[in-house]
Amino acid sequence: MLEIKNITKTFNRGTVNEKKALRGVNLTLHDGDFVTVIGGNGAGKSTLLNAIAGVWPIDTGAIVIDGKDVTRLPEYKRAAFLGRVFQDPMNGTAATMGIEENLALALRRGRVRSLKPGIKNEERKLYVDMLKRLGLGLEDRLTSKVGLLSGGQRQALTLLMSTLQRPKLLLLDEHTAALDPKTAKKVLDLTAEMVEEQKLTTLMITHNMRDAIQMGNRLIMMHEGNVIYDVAGEEKKHLTVEDLLHKFEEASGEEFANDRMMLAK
Repeated sequence: MLEIKNITKTFNRGTVNEKKALRGVNLTLHDGDFVTVIGGNGAGKSTLLNAIAGVWPIDTGAIVIDGKDVTRLPEYKRAAFLGRVFQDPMNGTAATMGIEENLALALRRGRVRSLKPGIKNEERKLYVDMLKRLGLGLEDRLTSKVGLLSGGQRQALTLLMSTLQRPKLLLLDEHTAALDPKTAKKVLDLTAEMVEEQKLTTLMITHNMRDAIQMGNRLIMMHEGNVIYDVAGEEKKHLTVEDLLHKFEEASGEEFANDRMMLAK
């Protein structure tokens, strides 16, 4: 479902601020894979997701989604293949529009959209049924402006919107990092439920080592723009946080130093 072939990305090339963010990354996700991604600050995690989404062009290599080479496609054209939830709950939704209007936009992703007004009752019933599953009372607030929602409500809504059209690939960029622990667990549970139900191919960045171990069927660790550890199946299920710390030190030759991830142990 996703093939990343030897991609590189350097920022500020030729200046004192030059940063090699991706150094020949190779990665293949099969249909239905749920891969968690961990790594320290500057490891290349978010750069990798942004490269897949087309936020910026890569320097070399290729990105293939469901057999289609999207390497040179702009971000707006890749949106037809992708669902994405950002770290900041303020992203991914239109704050000044109502809940049902945001869902209507998500439902029409990849289609020709007109300026004709109106959401039919049948469509509205679909939204009510979907929102009920979130368990947040949003089904009774269809016309409420999304900007009035809490961070957790907004992330849950964004997650629903990103999966409404069953994307080829779901990208989750530390989507619970800005939430309190209780709300983060709720959103993670919803994530697991939606991914499993739709058999979505998913790439999830997280700073929480326990979440990285517990979620999905595969885990990769990045360091300085490279994938340094890739584990799946039974081996992943039996991992501990201490195992991950040891693997990092073994593969990188350095001691793991990331306060956010250490606190998330």
